Amino acid sequence: MTALALGAAALLLGAARARAEEAPQLRPLCADRPGKATPPCILDAGHLQLEVGLVDYSVLKEAGDRDRSFAIGGFELRAGLTRRTEVELAWTPLILDRDRQAGGTQRTSGVGDLTLGFRAALTDPDAEGLLISIEPFVTAPTATHGLGAGGWTGGVLLPMQTPLPDQVSLTVTPQIATARDADGRGGHLAAAAAAGLSRPVGPTTLGAELWGMVDDDPQGRTYQASFDVSCAWTPKTAPDLQFDGGVNAGLNRHTPDVEAYVGVSRRF
Repeated sequence: MTALALGAAALLLGAARARAEEAPQLRPLCADRPGKATPPCILDAGHLQLEVGLVDYSVLKEAGDRDRSFAIGGFELRAGLTRRTEVELAWTPLILDRDRQAGGTQRTSGVGDLTLGFRAALTDPDAEGLLISIEPFVTAPTATHGLGAGGWTGGVLLPMQTPLPDQVSLTVTPQIATARDADGRGGHLAAAAAAGLSRPVGPTTLGAELWGMVDDDPQGRTYQASFDVSCAWTPKTAPDLQFDGGVNAGLNRHTPDVEAYVGVSRRF
C-alpha cells in the first residue's frame, strides 16, 4: 500500500509539473497609466486588467479665474481578446469642479464620458525592439452638468515604444481625434502627442515626458503643453499589481497649472 501511495503521489506531482510547463507565461505587467503616453503592449488573451485613478487633482488659473477639478475613481477596464488584440472601456464615476470667479464660486459635480477602445498590435507584441500598435476609440456623451465633451467624439492613437541603452525605454504616442466646437454646434479636429522616457530602478519605474495638443476650434486655435513626471511600483511578491503616482506641470496658460494623481492597476 505504501508503494502504491508513493507511486500515485509521484504521478500527480508529475502531472502538475507538466501542466505548469504547458501553461503560457504571462507578459510582464504593462499598464496604460501613469503618464499620458500610451504603451503599445497587449494584455494576455483571456485576462482582465483594471486600472483605477484613485484621485486626480488639477488646477487652472486663467484671467483671474481659478478652476479646480477632482476626478475620483476614474477607471479603465482592459480585456485581452487574442495574442495581438484587446478591448478597453474607460469611465469616471465622480467629477467635482470648483470654478472661482470674481462673482463667486460655481460648484459642479457629476460623471464623465464613456470611452470604448480597441487596440491591435502592428508588430509582434512579444518581440524585442520597436513595438507599434493602433488604437481607434469612440467617446459617448454620458457626462452630466457639462463635465464632458458635449457630444460624440472619436479618434485614433498610434502607441510606439522602443528600448534604448541602459534599460531606458522611449514611448511615443501621436493622436488625432474629433472634438466638439466651443459653441456646441459641430465638431473639428484636434491633434496631440506625448513622448516619454522611462527606466526601471528595482521594482520602481521612473518616467518623464512631454505632452502637447493643438485644438483647431473655429472660434480660435488653442495649444496646450505639459511636462510630466511619474513613478510606478510593482511589489516583487505581487507581479500582477501596480501602484503609481505623478505630477504634471502646465507649460502655457491654456493648460492646467498643476495636475497630481495616484492610482492602482491589477491584472486578473
